[in-house]
Amino acid sequence: MTNYAPDGLFGLLTPQANTTVEAEFRVLCPPGMLLLVARLISERATMDERLDEYVATLEATIARFSNAPLGAVALACTGMSYLVDPAEDRRRLDRIAAQRGYPVLTAAAAVGAALTALGARRVGIVSPYGDPLHGKALRYWEATGLDIVRTERLAGAERAFHPIYGLGGDSAQAALAAIGTDGLEAVVILGTGLPGLAALKGARTGAVPVLTPNLALMWLTDRTLRGRSADAASLRAWLDGTAWADRYNPAGAADARG
Repeated sequence: MTNYAPDGLFGLLTPQANTTVEAEFRVLCPPGMLLLVARLISERATMDERLDEYVATLEATIARFSNAPLGAVALACTGMSYLVDPAEDRRRLDRIAAQRGYPVLTAAAAVGAALTALGARRVGIVSPYGDPLHGKALRYWEATGLDIVRTERLAGAERAFHPIYGLGGDSAQAALAAIGTDGLEAVVILGTGLPGLAALKGARTGAVPVLTPNLALMWLTDRTLRGRSADAASLRAWLDGTAWADRYNPAGAADARG
């Protein structure tokens, strides 16, 4: 790989104004791995329109990594998966993988893989999305076979620069407390742009596992780069914080590494 990535180099794709993904991946990314970032770019006015353009230009966006020796690309934009037919999405990602020589791992697929590893079907959903993306998200997850027992919606920060990215980590924590755990096998906090590390750290000893797309995506990327199984045993270190919590501080920044 490279001098700074003895255990693997991967590309990270994030929406252009997302202020959360890079901060959280700096905490979640294990020592010995390195990420290169490219931004999904659109000048369209609405979130749905931007997501559509991100989907349409995905291959060109990945080409920005040029010939970097990547082991995978982690696509940290859950909302893109809600807008496309899953079978067509899989064909497109497989085509890109064949052309580029490495897999493209989506945040939505990573959450699905984590829930499968846990054997969790009855879930609670924390959603930061406004209409209509919230409805599309629920339909997507129901189509994967999940039984969505309860949902807790977050009010967007409408006056902020972005209604999701303007939310604080306390929003995820409050929603997690409100949704409860009765009858659930897992809770999923949606949205790669919603700060979730504080909620994850607080939920490490809770009654049910709590997942965010960023956590699940880094776990799946780690397993892919190492060529190892994405199973429940490997996920445990991410859920209980062993894999990342010592690099997290209350401000959400990574501690300095020597």
